[in-house]
Amino acid sequence: MTLPTKMLAMVLTGHGGVEKLEWREDVAVPQPAAGEVLIRVGAAAVNNTDVNTRTGWYAKTVRGDTASAALTGYADGAGADGGWAGALAFPRIQGADCCGEIVRVGAGVDAARLGQRVLVRPMYCPAGAQDADQLETFGSERDGAFAQFTTTCADNAVAISSALSDIELASFPCAFSTAEGMIQRAALGAERVLITGASGGVGSAAVQLAKRRGAHVTAVTMPSKAAALMEIGADAVLGRGECPPSRAFDVVLDLVGGGEWPRLLDALRPRGRYVTSGAIAGPIVELDLRDLYLKDLTLMGSTRQAPDIFNDLVRYIEAGEIRPVIAQTYALRDLARAQEAFVAKGHIGKIGIRVGA
Repeated sequence: MTLPTKMLAMVLTGHGGVEKLEWREDVAVPQPAAGEVLIRVGAAAVNNTDVNTRTGWYAKTVRGDTASAALTGYADGAGADGGWAGALAFPRIQGADCCGEIVRVGAGVDAARLGQRVLVRPMYCPAGAQDADQLETFGSERDGAFAQFTTTCADNAVAISSALSDIELASFPCAFSTAEGMIQRAALGAERVLITGASGGVGSAAVQLAKRRGAHVTAVTMPSKAAALMEIGADAVLGRGECPPSRAFDVVLDLVGGGEWPRLLDALRPRGRYVTSGAIAGPIVELDLRDLYLKDLTLMGSTRQAPDIFNDLVRYIEAGEIRPVIAQTYALRDLARAQEAFVAKGHIGKIGIRVGA
């Protein structure tokens, strides 16, 4: 197969506003190193981490919510720790979600993989890492899917057999693996769970994945989105700002944080488990240690994922146990508009990005 030497890509040139996203038509097509594959990208999607990395929200000097400077960037977020894992190398092609086809293999990779349709594992321990806790994210520490071609370690390009479109499949990797990671971390069973930020990509994924495990799901969202969330599995809905009932839940899956955070601990039963993988309303919260120790609560963060989590997710997709929720779709060159729509939070589920023809 003859492949081009140049490709179209949306390149992040630094921390800041959407003006830092630069459309380029002369980016060199990457070559797969030993143990890697080259993927022709069919589709990607927008995630909070794309926006937060662009704005520099992960910098420790930033203490506010993720929306207040999502289009302009944070003045304090341009330092060495502006990326989620610290310093970020620019220029960078973002895009944590990727569905595509393997079109070239590096040394040591079975040529039988050529032509495979794949989803890319978005978060993993790099091959050969000395520290088992070292973490790399596709589209952050290495170039991702906001381009016509991308590379990744062959083990992180997971073959999938599905009748779903590229756009539909690209809605799964980042959001659903994050949600499944939280759920497995909490060892959620047929229990009562409260999910904040339930209309977003991770939140709506968590609704489906929790329901798949037999949980009774209460989703926190805007009233206008309640019906849609109940359609994908929520048993009950609480409005944003509404105080959840005290001691009513075994597990809280929180993506919001912010000033309402103490209410979430009050909502947990004794021996309840709280898991967070986001803080869109603000990362700084107030903790009353008496709530923690008098109720024997367990507080957990969730970022790192065992490889089995993504493999499980692909199995759920192939079995039809979960379904994509696509709100809108944009062409790659319109990524800035897509992020503006994402920040407006008027949607449910994911905003897809068309990359391939």
